Order: sequence, then structure tokens, then C-alpha cells
Amino acid sequence: MADIAHKVHVALGERAYDILIGDRLIDEAGAILAERFPGRRFGIITDENVAKAQLPRLIASMDAAGLGHSEIVLPPGESTKGWPGLQAAVEGILAARLERGDLVIALGGGVIGDLAGFAAAIARRGMDFVQMPTSLLAQVDSSVGGKTGINSPHGKNLIGAFHQPRLVLADLSTLDTLAPRQFASGYAEVVKYGLIDDEDFFFWLEEKREEIFAGGPARGEAIARCCAHKARVVIEDEKELGVRALLNLGHTFGHALEKDTGYSDRLLHGEGVSIGMVLAHGFSARLGLAPSQDAGRIAAHLKNAGLPTILGDIEGGLGSTETLMAAIAQDKKVSRGALTFILTRGIGKAFIEKGVAPEAVSAFLDEMRR
Repeated sequence: MADIAHKVHVALGERAYDILIGDRLIDEAGAILAERFPGRRFGIITDENVAKAQLPRLIASMDAAGLGHSEIVLPPGESTKGWPGLQAAVEGILAARLERGDLVIALGGGVIGDLAGFAAAIARRGMDFVQMPTSLLAQVDSSVGGKTGINSPHGKNLIGAFHQPRLVLADLSTLDTLAPRQFASGYAEVVKYGLIDDEDFFFWLEEKREEIFAGGPARGEAIARCCAHKARVVIEDEKELGVRALLNLGHTFGHALEKDTGYSDRLLHGEGVSIGMVLAHGFSARLGLAPSQDAGRIAAHLKNAGLPTILGDIEGGLGSTETLMAAIAQDKKVSRGALTFILTRGIGKAFIEKGVAPEAVSAFLDEMRR
């Protein structure tokens, strides 16, 4: 049987689902899926890199359970998360003759999870799907909560839908295949949960970071705590009309940096979030809201984890402040043209601030660029 170390329940009424966290869950996925979704066929959406590392395990498991399946393999990278990638995913679902009652499996990191979830939301006017996140970032963040979508030339994640998965299988063994840079990128999202409203978790991460990176028991515990945190927020505010916006701490700056670097390997998503969280705390300190030493403490922790923390860490440089501000103006939290930021009064004390003056943000970015 599967080695399920942690189970988190997302209580959303008829759309409730479980997050199962454990070692080698992909090898047991066929039995789990057959028990929970009898008589279904499955369309597995993944990318070329994950297909090499993990797809044979999943196929063997599903074959052993007698489950019908088709595979849709897309190019890797953030550039796939756009209209062409979405079209390839949806057309692959239709070409496989998957019916509305069948399921889509998102096997991969955040790009595949977001893309496959959106494809499931619109194919045949809505199909169920299962998240099988294979990166740390996806296991603690993007696979949970039902936010699916793609990027636009105008900005990141501007096209999509809220579509909750039916099940999340987070296989800890997949993390052993990640490059150090990819694992560190996901770790930024882990730290985020402590900085939002759980300073004790941040202090725990300061003690356990090395064990988490080494693959000790603290790794599974950290993932479970992040998922439980996100589940609580999603249950309270599924459609991001209020408190769920706190989960975007560091993302307003981070998304602008990702757009400026062309959604390329120059800056991974978690790296943008890392810089963005330091900027959010620094900007809060500049406004007299937070202790200035908190930004330094956070930056030191992220830097020790191998993450960039300042704009100068981005190779190849950045465009103008005006370009960054134009990207910030397209942020999903903008309302009637007014900027909304997730600011903080210190570690674990984030809050939503509406009507932030663009001139103050622009002046702060100018200074940070220098």
C-alpha cells in the first residue's frame, strides 16, 4: 500500500478533496485512482522532462490497475503556459476521445498543473482532474486551491479559471530528482506561508532548512503545513475576493520581474517571489509599517537557501522602472486602476493594502535598482 505520511482535507462541500503526501505515491497511483474513480479513463498531461523522469512509473502503476490512459507530452518551461500550449493540451484531450466523465491528470510542476487544470476546466465544458505535482513549488502552492490558467503577453496568470482538483497526490520521491535551483525556487513559496501569518513556522524553517533540503522528515512536515495553511485560506475565500490575496505576498513585484525577464530561465517563479518578498518587506519598512531589520533577516534566510534577494541578482539586468510599473499595473489585484499590495507589519503580519500610490512604488524601485 501507499506510504501516506500526511493527509490534508480541503473541505469545500461537494467539491471537497484530499491532499495525500508521501513517498513513492506515483507507484501506487493506479490503485488509488482505481479505488476513488472506478470505470474512468485518464488523460495524462506532462512535459518532456517529467515524462522522462516520472511518466514510466505512473504508466506502470496505471497498467497494473487496469486503467485506460493516454499521454499528452508538452515542451518544458514557462513558455509552454500560453495559448499554443493550452490548445495542444485541449486538442490532445479531444483526440484521445476522453469523455466528460473521464479525468485529466496534471503530472508535473506549476506550469503543467496550471495549464492542465485550465484545459480540464474548458475541455467538453468541464472535466475533473487530478494534480500530481512533481516540484516543491507545485506541492506546496500551485496544485492546491483550484487556481488554473495561462500567461498573456500582458502579464502572468491573467487568463484562467477557478477549477478545483478531485485529488492531489504529492509524491515526495519526485523532489529527489529536482535540480538544486528548482528546489530552492519552490522553497521560496514555503517561506511565504511563515511570512504571511505564522511567524512560528518561519522560525521553525530557520531551524529546519538544512533538513528540508537534505530530504529528512522535516521536508514532508513542511509540505503538509503549507498545504494545511493554504487549505484553510481556500475554504474561507475560494475565489480570492478577500483574505486569499494574502497568498500573493511578494507576487506583485515577482510577477513584474518575471514578465520583464520574458518568463525565461533567467528568473524562475520562486526566485521572483523571493526577491518580491524582500521588496515587499523593504517597501513596508520604507512606509514606516514594519521593522527594517525584518527585511534583512528574511533576505539572509532566503540567500542561505540559494535564492536571489535583490534586483542586482538577476542576470542580464532589467528594463526601466516604467516597464516594471506597467507590469504591476496589470496585476490581478488592481481595482479601478488603484494598486493593491500585500504589505506587512513584520514577520507573520502581512495585510492587504489598497490604494497604494504608484509614485511611492516607482520611487522605491528606482532606489532598489541603484
